[in-house]
Order: sequence, then C-alpha cells, then structure tokens
Amino acid sequence: MNSCPCGSGNDYAACCEPIIIGKKPAETAEQLMRARYSAHVKVEVDFLYTSTHPDYREGYDHKGTKTWAEDSQWHGLEIIATTDGGPKDETGEVEFVARFRDKEGLHSHCERGQFKRHDKQWRFTEGIMVKAQPRSVTKIGRNDPCICGSGKKYKKCCGK
Repeated sequence: MNSCPCGSGNDYAACCEPIIIGKKPAETAEQLMRARYSAHVKVEVDFLYTSTHPDYREGYDHKGTKTWAEDSQWHGLEIIATTDGGPKDETGEVEFVARFRDKEGLHSHCERGQFKRHDKQWRFTEGIMVKAQPRSVTKIGRNDPCICGSGKKYKKCCGK
C-alpha cells in the first residue's frame, strides 16, 4: 500500500491522487486541503495553481512553489479544525499545521485556509497565518513512575 501523504491512513491512489490528477473533485474543503498538502509532497504544483480560486491566482509563483516543494522534506499534516466546507456549503475554513524540514531546519506552517466553491468545485482562496499555541507539558522526573504504566521508575524504563 502506498500510504497517502495527507495522513488519512488511506492509499494514495484512492485518496488524494484522483483529486490531484483531475479524476474526481474534492467533496469537501478539508478534502481539497489534504489534496493540496499531498500535492506539495508529490511536487504537483500545477494542481496547486488550478485548485486556487481564479480570483486569487494573481501573483502565484509557480517556479518558487516548485522549488520550495522539491527542497522540503514533508513531515505530516495535522487538521486542527474545520468550519463549514461540507458538500452543501459554499465556503469553508480548514485550520491546519503542515510540518516540513528545509535547509534552515524544521518548521510548522500553521494556517487557516479559506475555501470557496467556483463552478461547483472547491477552490482555495487564501491562507491566514495562525500563531502556534504553546502546549503545556507536565515534566516527568527521573524518579517518577514511568508514563507507559509499567510500574518502573521513568529513569529505569522509557527515560533510558
């Protein structure tokens, strides 16, 4: 099985590939968002252009997008929230985090993608950058019980 880069757990040939190659349209804004992420991974920049709403294509940098996609190692897509964007909606919003590594290091691209129907198909309009929210993490002491539930001290188990 060739797992889809979008993280759905489905096979690429049954998930994002048919959308990217134009065999079927995205049924939801989230589905289009996932296909656009997969297009970055697979360097399918023509799809990134055509899946952008025509009113928002001005200034699209085909060459720059291709270089960025080729020079990045993609580490996953996390969908945070989806608002509207269903089969019967006209607009939708998908908040996501795309993780990637480039020559400058590891990055998390946090965005609220805006989507709108055009000719009955979902199209990306614009992305609003979102500041990543810090997560609160409880620090585990070396002598605390291990988080795996083994009953051993952390330092003698997973903390080795």
